This record gives sequence, structure tokens and C-alpha cells, in this order.
Amino acid sequence: MVAAGATLADEVGLANLTMGLLAERVGVRTPSLYKHVGGQEDLNRRIAALALSEAADAVGVAVQGYAGRDALAAAARAFRAFVVDHPGRYAATIGVEPSGPDDPLATASRRLLDAFVAVLRGYEIAEPDVDHALRMLRSLCHGFATLQAANGFQWSADIDESFEWLITFTDRGLRAM
Repeated sequence: MVAAGATLADEVGLANLTMGLLAERVGVRTPSLYKHVGGQEDLNRRIAALALSEAADAVGVAVQGYAGRDALAAAARAFRAFVVDHPGRYAATIGVEPSGPDDPLATASRRLLDAFVAVLRGYEIAEPDVDHALRMLRSLCHGFATLQAANGFQWSADIDESFEWLITFTDRGLRAM
């Protein structure tokens, strides 16, 4: 049910995902969905956990065997591809907070964060600055990918070239730390 909801969110946008629309998609009556999810908020939380887990898998696999700029580029590209390919499910991750340390959201969030922490190990970032560096990476990757997914780059410069420029800029900044 959650996977079907995530796919539907990618197609119609998270804001347009409803229990009724999901029921129609899977061929059941809306009340039948409540056997599987506790309602719209529960569905959205489960989609968020799925999305974070999928993003963590994508980024984690991408960075294996790489360090420094190569790891940064692999992580950024994998994250961007995930967001662009799955804008609805990624939107579910924004602003949702885990209910506790065992919440699937917390587990998936930690896995994604760990993948980006691994990227930062290739740079000489002082321990007190790691959180700042993580927030910077998240802001850059999230911002670029969500703008691209929303068709926010409508001028003539090649989007891929701009993204590579962002990676180079970020790498230089991290090395300067």
C-alpha cells in the first residue's frame, strides 16, 4: 500500500495524494485502506520513511569505494537523481519528525546522514563543523534537486553543467576548510 502511495505521490504530487485517490489506484474502497494505514498522515509518514530509506540506499551505494571529490560527486548525483525521479515521495520527507529513536523515519534518516558523513571524511572538517558542513550539503543538494524537479531552471544553461559547477564549488569550499 505504501509503495503504491509513493508511486502515486510521484505522479500527482504529495499535496494531491488522497486516500480516495490511492484506493482508486489499488482497486479498493477507501475504508479498506485503513486496514493498512492509519489515515493520510500515517500514509505520508510511511512514504517519508520509504523515501529516506531509498535515498540512503542510493547515496550509500554511490559513495562506496570513493573519497573526497569523487565521493561528493557520487553522493550529490545520486541524491539529485533520487529527488528528480521521485519528487512526491521526497516531498513527504520535508518537515516530518521521527516519533522516537526506533521510528523507521529516524533509522532511515540516520542511514542517509551517515552516507553524507562518509563523504565528509574525505575532507579535513573539524568535528565541531561537521554539522554545519552536513547542513550545507543538504541545502545545496536539496535546493538544486527540488528546483530541477519543479522545472525551476528555465534558462538556456545546461542543468547538468550547472550541477557539476555546484559540485566543484562545494569541493573547493570543503577543501578550504
